[in-house]
Amino acid sequence: MLWLLATWGARLRVGAGLRVRHRPATGLSRQASDLPRNQPPSPDVVARPVGISSMMRLPVQASPEGLDAAFVGVPLDIGTSNRPGIFFFFLPSAGGDHTITYPILQAMAEKHGPVGLLHVDAHTDTTDKALGEKLYHGATFRRCVDEGLLDCKRVVQIGIRGSAATLEPYRYNRSQGFRVVLAEDCWFKSLVPLMAEVRQQMGGRPLYISFDIDALDPAYAPGTGTPEIAGLTPSQALEIIRGCQGLNVVGCDLVEVSPQYDISGNTALLAANLLFEMLCALPRVTSA
Repeated sequence: MLWLLATWGARLRVGAGLRVRHRPATGLSRQASDLPRNQPPSPDVVARPVGISSMMRLPVQASPEGLDAAFVGVPLDIGTSNRPGIFFFFLPSAGGDHTITYPILQAMAEKHGPVGLLHVDAHTDTTDKALGEKLYHGATFRRCVDEGLLDCKRVVQIGIRGSAATLEPYRYNRSQGFRVVLAEDCWFKSLVPLMAEVRQQMGGRPLYISFDIDALDPAYAPGTGTPEIAGLTPSQALEIIRGCQGLNVVGCDLVEVSPQYDISGNTALLAANLLFEMLCALPRVTSA
């Protein structure tokens, strides 16, 4: 089931400035539909616990007709190799496990040709196969390379770390021309200078952003299937996403959030905020 979240009205503005159109949706009160912007309804009008638990409390729509942008939820975890129960949040896509990025990039490449990729993750996801399976969340971008979906000279991976049974994926990435930025090269520093280099590398051609929540240190985001210590901080995550503003971002996702492994709810809160930041990084969004 795909859930498309948008706004009521003829042609209204999202909070950050993106304009969205569609036919009236159901799920919230008539009074809420009279809001001038695509934003959560006022608690003076609709009680906070009331209605569908949607991203940003936006109305739910079954069709993408007339939309410029929507959050798409894809609750799929059949490709995970450790703790299951992963849930996706966007186009922005919010996912399940990282396998979901593979068909999304197939669609992107069909429209735009091979795309650049900004991949934020603890893992390279370029293992060839596991337990005999060539399609799982640790092989997503290997399959994308196999099918020519990526412009490999414009692939950057940030936050890579953790133990590994073999160095083959690292050698493979570099042989393909990927830029691999290890987590330890991000410790104790701002990533604004790095993103200036990424911006120059990506140029004005189509770019896809894929953000695995386990790129962040589990102190901030423990609710994920394959946590790795010594990761990125939330402020660095914001620097990465905000560093994409002005680029030709054609799509993005945030994957591998598994809320049941974080009773505090902080992982889901962080993921939702990062998705909002991704929405603000889309090309036609303007900020005050």
